[in-house]
Amino acid sequence: MMKKLLHISFFLTFFTNCEDVIDVNLNNAEPRLVIEASINYLKNTTGNEQNIKLTLSAPFFNDVVPPATDATVQILDAHGNTFYFIESENTGIYYNDNFLPVINDTYTLVINYNDEIYTATETLMSVVPIDYVEQNNEGGFSGEDIELKAYYTDPIGIDNYYFFEFISDIPVIPSLSVYDDTFTDGNEIFGFYTEEDLESGDIVTIRNYGVSSQFYDYMFILLQQGGDSGGGPFETQPATVRGNCINTTNPDNYPYGYFRLSEVDELIYTVE
Repeated sequence: MMKKLLHISFFLTFFTNCEDVIDVNLNNAEPRLVIEASINYLKNTTGNEQNIKLTLSAPFFNDVVPPATDATVQILDAHGNTFYFIESENTGIYYNDNFLPVINDTYTLVINYNDEIYTATETLMSVVPIDYVEQNNEGGFSGEDIELKAYYTDPIGIDNYYFFEFISDIPVIPSLSVYDDTFTDGNEIFGFYTEEDLESGDIVTIRNYGVSSQFYDYMFILLQQGGDSGGGPFETQPATVRGNCINTTNPDNYPYGYFRLSEVDELIYTVE
């Protein structure tokens, strides 16, 4: 999940219309493996085609995120099946076209990279469908922004965790949020989206993922640190966000990222 979110240049501008460029020297650390292993089982599909992306962490100001190539990547299920992921042309993206997703089954990810073994175990979580979308044209602080609420009905008596993704052509990155049913068990609730420049006719892809409590905790912390309340890019973060992947060969050389398996419901909405 290591994406280049910010490209920042610092300039000190004087009233004389001169500019001095301030060079910021940052400490460089040894690159770590970054694992983007999101197995998404879209409702009403077979879910057989999946991919896993491996990259290496890079200095903050690097424009290019290097791929982690020549790894051996596989997922094992609870029934003795092994699904091999094959890299495409040194891209660090590994593909499989015969994956068998089974709700509530447990899967184990095994990666061999540079003679070190990385593993993670997770359960494929189900999700309820999105029932409908409600649009409000008088939202935001100005009362003029468009707000969307994607409603779904939470199952009663079961702990559920949800990961929402709203995708449109306006922002560079999708809008992400997580929800749990601690105070909404068994009720109709919604995922929320607003964008200042959203207009009639715009297309918004809405995806609701069923996730585990562990992923909910991981993403909740990640979104807090990356949001407006997380401070600037050079502010000390409260903690390193660690996922569920471990290096069994050399624990000190731990990876970043997460192995997640989700059933997904998708709705394409046209703004009215």
